[in-house]
Amino acid sequence: MQSSFVRDLEAFKAERLAPIVAAGRLSIDSSGGDPQQLLQVALANEVNVSELAAAWVPTTKEIDVKLAFARQAGDEAGHFQLVADRLAALGFDVAGYQPPGENPLFAYLRTLESTVERIAAGLFTLESIAYGVNENFIELCERRGDAETVRIYREYIQPDELAHQQLGQRLLAKYASTAELQLRARETVAKLLDLASVVREKAATKLGTSCLPGC
Repeated sequence: MQSSFVRDLEAFKAERLAPIVAAGRLSIDSSGGDPQQLLQVALANEVNVSELAAAWVPTTKEIDVKLAFARQAGDEAGHFQLVADRLAALGFDVAGYQPPGENPLFAYLRTLESTVERIAAGLFTLESIAYGVNENFIELCERRGDAETVRIYREYIQPDELAHQQLGQRLLAKYASTAELQLRARETVAKLLDLASVVREKAATKLGTSCLPGC
């Protein structure tokens, strides 16, 4: 059962996340966005999250949180491979792929030092963003007849994203145990969603669609 703090934070997160997901839904019916380009966005996200979670493992003292980040790093690395294999099947040269430079979202995430901030950002919020925007991306792929990409997301990626988010809920309930820590968690959620909105808007302008996959 969720604590009242986590329930309230979930409601706050959902309210702030809704415009990001809604922007993607508006792009589903448009013809914008090259399938290979969109999957390359996913590829960059997966490697970024995997590297971030892995970087947090050795500097996180709490063993259950340390293992949560290790799980996240491994799962996201697996997602990277799934997306890479799909891109290769579509004719993309994965061997020559170079991830883009770090964006402001991940630059911010790398500054987080406290356990509660990292849980609130990396598991609780980032994975919620990914799950929400991926639902739009899945529908876009369905409408374009890309059944294999839909299968990969439905069977593998989305279940992991949801599990990470739920793990974040449980860990926040445990470690955000004071008013000060709860405020810090809320501020982290708000900051991350603000940055996500800006970063995704810029990417949408560049790629011609807001229906971008997440991590």
